[in-house]
Amino acid sequence: MLKSLISAFLMYSRIPVPQVAWKEENRRYALGWFPLIGVVIGGMLLLWHMFCARFGCSRMLFAAVAVLIPISVTGGIHLDGFCDVTDARASCADREKKLQIMSDPHIGSFAVIRVCLYLILQTVLFAQISDIRSTAVIACGYILSRSCSGLSAVTFRCAKKEGTLQDFVKPSHRSVTIGMVCAFAAAAIFAMLLADFIRGCAVFGGALLCFLYYKYIAYQDFGGTTGDLCGWFLQLCEITVLAAAVLAGIVTGGLT
Repeated sequence: MLKSLISAFLMYSRIPVPQVAWKEENRRYALGWFPLIGVVIGGMLLLWHMFCARFGCSRMLFAAVAVLIPISVTGGIHLDGFCDVTDARASCADREKKLQIMSDPHIGSFAVIRVCLYLILQTVLFAQISDIRSTAVIACGYILSRSCSGLSAVTFRCAKKEGTLQDFVKPSHRSVTIGMVCAFAAAAIFAMLLADFIRGCAVFGGALLCFLYYKYIAYQDFGGTTGDLCGWFLQLCEITVLAAAVLAGIVTGGLT
């Protein structure tokens, strides 16, 4: 369990942890620990919000750093998947060609355009967040998105027999991993509903719709999921969570 936890942080974060051997038994429960990286990101977001509130930082400064927090923790690994899938889908090619495009290390113009728009929209949405309860809901979203991403990795059909995702899926203890990510997801949902029931419901609904859309796109366009698709979904889910929280606050008049 401990070595699987370390393997998860070695692969999906840039947080310094002790090195462990790259062996299958050390990755058996790694996907089950994946949501814990979301706990770190969510905790850092809450601390940053409290710092800004204490010292009167502007909303734009809060928003800019809030966007940088997950990228600094993960090293941008999931944004890389977002870019790869964006280029593949924009090609309008057949399934095999799309999978080849995702394997290409080069970035295309469509990915550059989409990731720029993504980061701009994310910054603007964060600038609308002013209270700690909304921030807590969004912080829980980082756990929920990784729980859903980990769940899809071990339950969805895989589009390729080899790849980074397969390095974690093949040795994983499926039933234990599912139990772990579901426990993290349940805890995240409970915490966000406790922090703000209306926003929590909106975020949960948005994440659920995003997860269903992800499965449809993965099967329809690629014949299953891949590591890049897991990253693409995670980014899509995170901005959906943020947008749902902001929209719910606007509708209920909760934003100041």
